[in-house]
Amino acid sequence: MNEMPSIEQAKDMTESKISANKVQVFYGENHAIKDVDIEIQPRSVTSFIGPSGCGKSTFLRTINRMNDTIDICRVEGSIKIDNEDIYDPKVDPVQLRAKVGMVFQKPNPFPKSIYDNIAYGPRIHGLARNKAELDDIVSSSLQKAGLWEEVKNRLDEPGTGMSGGQQQRLCIARAIAVSPEVILMDEPCSALDPIATAKVEELIDELRENYTIVIVTHSMQQAARVSQRTAFFHLGVLVEEGLTEDIFTNPKDKRTQDYITGRFG
Repeated sequence: MNEMPSIEQAKDMTESKISANKVQVFYGENHAIKDVDIEIQPRSVTSFIGPSGCGKSTFLRTINRMNDTIDICRVEGSIKIDNEDIYDPKVDPVQLRAKVGMVFQKPNPFPKSIYDNIAYGPRIHGLARNKAELDDIVSSSLQKAGLWEEVKNRLDEPGTGMSGGQQQRLCIARAIAVSPEVILMDEPCSALDPIATAKVEELIDELRENYTIVIVTHSMQQAARVSQRTAFFHLGVLVEEGLTEDIFTNPKDKRTQDYITGRFG
């Protein structure tokens, strides 16, 4: 899956899509993320790996300000997307989350029809002027998520009635429907069986042609299969980040080496 980038993608890679500088996250007195610096390339998949409780999901949630919803959480430092500081008071978190979609560990379709699950975001953000445009967004989002053939004849059935793997692809389609530029995925396959996991991984590989994807995964095999770059977190610190192949075959830090070889975690 890790082919050479095209010329267009190579050009992309000279500019970071997401740039984090000296990011700190506190939950009350607890210093959860310490001094994280990372550049995330456009149109690529970056995996965050590390033992449970190491801060990888907390850091992921800073990229679309999901931590804003937690009263005791405080974020310091700077996170820029396309050189715009997303924590600037002028930035509307609702608009930011349209640009930076999120897919959670457990599939969470709305208790609505398959159609309305996808149409919900475009309706809220005024992305369709009429029913025909909305129909187009729904069908193209489902096609991009590899679901269209499976659901095109039952769009009025509830999304909650689908299998777990289909529900997760529905949630990915729902994220795509508002035309994001970045998709964050927090352990998107941990509740899925191996066949559904393979379909979601295949989908992630296709989506990176058009989106910047950041995935938190507890599975090192998954990180190796789907990502071009990998970042290893431990105790709230970003220990090292680099090309996935280098992190897994030639890590620079002993902590990374110990984690990858199963000595802890």
